[in-house]
Amino acid sequence: MTSALLIIDIQNDYFPGGRMELVGAQEAGGAAARILARFRERGLPVFHVRHESVREGASFFLPGTAGADIHPLVTPLDGETVVTKHFPNSFRETPLLEALRSAGATRLLVAGMMTHMCVDAGVRAAVDLGFDCAVLADGTATRDLDFGGETVPAHRVQGAFLAALGSAYCPVLGEDGVDGWLDG
Repeated sequence: MTSALLIIDIQNDYFPGGRMELVGAQEAGGAAARILARFRERGLPVFHVRHESVREGASFFLPGTAGADIHPLVTPLDGETVVTKHFPNSFRETPLLEALRSAGATRLLVAGMMTHMCVDAGVRAAVDLGFDCAVLADGTATRDLDFGGETVPAHRVQGAFLAALGSAYCPVLGEDGVDGWLDG
């Protein structure tokens, strides 16, 4: 059983001054950075996923822009896998599955952005592919959404998506619960 860290879309455009700023991006990026350091200290594999928007009309994560770069809080080190994707699901039309299997990963701790889109899609796909997953709640962030003419605040979006994942897919952990999950 090998645990790996999967960091999804912690990219500049989600942070203050970016083209799609999320609520709590700085705090989530900080939590992801602290967990990343713990994985590196233990010599456990780390996988970074970055989104490039290639669809017509895209307004953020545009190829070749600084906004599409991985945020400095979680900059990949030499030897850490970086996968570029074009869809919310990190596994769709990418080499991620093969890379995880090649590393012997069977358990994934997931941190990333946006909780309601790419984190949700990636976690559900990973579980469906047979991985034992957990989500680092502190290391995720989202934004306000509109539905039915009403604004749904980011904290409600975050809570709803983490609750859904936690009810049927995987444990949702705080930073303090990671070591127990890794060891268990």
